[in-house]
Amino acid sequence: LAASGVSGFSAPKFSVRQPTPLFMSTAVDAETKTALATAANEARGLAMDSIAAAHSGHMGLPLGAAEIGAVLYGSQMSYNAKDPTWINRDRFILSAGHGSMFLYSWLNLAGFDLPMEEVMRFRQHHSMTPGHPEFPSSEHNTPGIESTTGPLGQGVANAVGMAASEKMAAAVYNTDEHKIFDHHIFALAGDGCFQEGVSAESAAFAAHEKLDNLIVLYDANEVTLDKMAEYTQSEDILKRYEAYGWEVFEIDGHDLDSVEETIAKAKASDNGKPKFIKCNTIIGKGMEETEGTNAAHGEAGVPYVDKAKKNIGLPDGEKWYVSEGTRDFFAEVQKKNQAKYDAWQSTYAAWKEANPELAKQLQEAVDDYTMPAEDMIKEIPKQTEDAEATRVSQFKVIQEISKLVPYYVSGSADLHGSTRNYINDGGNFGSGFDKTYAGKNLYFGIREHSMGSIMNGFAFHGLFKISGSTFLVFVDYMRPTLRVAALSELDRVSYILTHDSIGVGEDGPTHQPVETVSGLRVIPNLDVYRPADAEETVAAMVSSVTRKEGPTALIFSRQNIDQNNDMDYMARREGALKGAYIAKKETADLDTIIIATGSEVQHALKAAADLPGARVVSMPCMEVFERQSAEYKEEVLPSSCTKRIAMEAGVSDPWYKYASKVVGVDKFGMSAPGDIVMKEYGMTAENLAAEIASM
Repeated sequence: LAASGVSGFSAPKFSVRQPTPLFMSTAVDAETKTALATAANEARGLAMDSIAAAHSGHMGLPLGAAEIGAVLYGSQMSYNAKDPTWINRDRFILSAGHGSMFLYSWLNLAGFDLPMEEVMRFRQHHSMTPGHPEFPSSEHNTPGIESTTGPLGQGVANAVGMAASEKMAAAVYNTDEHKIFDHHIFALAGDGCFQEGVSAESAAFAAHEKLDNLIVLYDANEVTLDKMAEYTQSEDILKRYEAYGWEVFEIDGHDLDSVEETIAKAKASDNGKPKFIKCNTIIGKGMEETEGTNAAHGEAGVPYVDKAKKNIGLPDGEKWYVSEGTRDFFAEVQKKNQAKYDAWQSTYAAWKEANPELAKQLQEAVDDYTMPAEDMIKEIPKQTEDAEATRVSQFKVIQEISKLVPYYVSGSADLHGSTRNYINDGGNFGSGFDKTYAGKNLYFGIREHSMGSIMNGFAFHGLFKISGSTFLVFVDYMRPTLRVAALSELDRVSYILTHDSIGVGEDGPTHQPVETVSGLRVIPNLDVYRPADAEETVAAMVSSVTRKEGPTALIFSRQNIDQNNDMDYMARREGALKGAYIAKKETADLDTIIIATGSEVQHALKAAADLPGARVVSMPCMEVFERQSAEYKEEVLPSSCTKRIAMEAGVSDPWYKYASKVVGVDKFGMSAPGDIVMKEYGMTAENLAAEIASM
């Protein structure tokens, strides 16, 4: 195998700090080094051809980080391209998702079921190669994509979540006799990822919890989109990561020996420190017109593709070229990986035989199995008939959920005492103090954005269900991660969001959500439950762990709420599972429908008490209700009744879909006791009755 045009490259523009020498040589043998160099250049060619064909894309990273890809997929990562969901595979996340042709090129070369025809259809309608990597879903099912990335920094945080999930899986399922989880998590990220704050939050968490199975590779090409990186950054990032508690390395990212040795050292180092490898690279390497400049970031190099390919030794005029030698090399890589895979399968079979109950639990976790929601609500005891805050109801229900779904875990952004989602007897996750990696309660610190991305990492990893909590008003800190979870159809995540309205009271408008619930409702594929009492809380929690299409936001009150004891508890649960139901039926001819949600349902029931023709509809979840049959929706909200009024302690706009008049809150709150604020803003049965009378 001849290396394709290595001499055609410009000299490096940087100096590097060499890693600590290894005690045993991991230098690449000459034949393998030649094969990796050839594969790197052919991967560059695939990226150039696909981006040129699409007239769209980001060429800089695939060209600049090609040697890193060659070492990962050709030597250092453990995977089986024929079984891309093998539970003990190493995971690779391209946090700098704009460089997606890097990933697609290497998946094709490594033997994943990503045909060259799909590589050629980069960024085209319904192709397997969308503009940014998308986790397998109903829209895309590209094997080898471990995470939906694009919003910079989130991929780094996803990797932290995966690393935490792997540590948890190892602690829960490994035994002294059999080790079935021992893989690593790799992430490739650029300057933009490390400028975004979410990566900093997550880096602190990873170091604090000693996630030494995490290896982050920094594509340090000194370039951002607008300008050279020095225009907006001057920090010493290695010192920053050392200060967090990471083990750091600096290498020439184009030196195959250095890349190989350093990644091997990082994998072998179980010292309680996550690994940060600064790989100094030249963006757009091989395209002399743009390399090393911010022009190389996007598709500016398209006019120079043919020249660049020739410059690095690829056949003149041949597009999407992969040599027979490269195919043969990766066939041998697949054989080596298959041998590791087969050995693991033998270990797994022995573990399964020795631990049948644990094996059953793991299989259910992998399959994301839960009993149907209609059955699960029957397994949870009847709740209180006394007034109770739904955050307190949730605390009682989460204990039952944890028993019914053994692989369910939860965490909080430093608010367990207020959000009340702590799993009793579940233990605490992490390192040091009273923590172990088997703990079911995660302490994220005051890091909502990171919490959301780490939770997505857990979901992408595919072994646990996870919920995370904060005050509802702070969910906007993590909103980008909810969006990714929803578009990625991550049913394994849910969000416990408490202190849900102006009823928060004395903390004032900074802590009183007004627009927030409706702001969540506009996110496609996110179910938003705001239950009215303890029994609706049961249904909401059950729905969040049994839903298969995407995530759920659970909205709970700080203040006590009356229970609808006039209605059977199971009927309330069953109704809430449908998103909306008749909470109080009219006793005369129907002339008015009152629709309410959450803490306002109690007011609707009181206001309707003296109105025989009034029906009260509790609507804890608009999204679930909209998925019901037309017949059911007509049964609950008959079109013949047009006199409809809705009530919620939040912005009014969304409710005009169902009602002609809305009693809502369309301005920010105030600092005062919660009951006074509610009264001032018209959130009372008396005001609702007056508004009905005026219709």
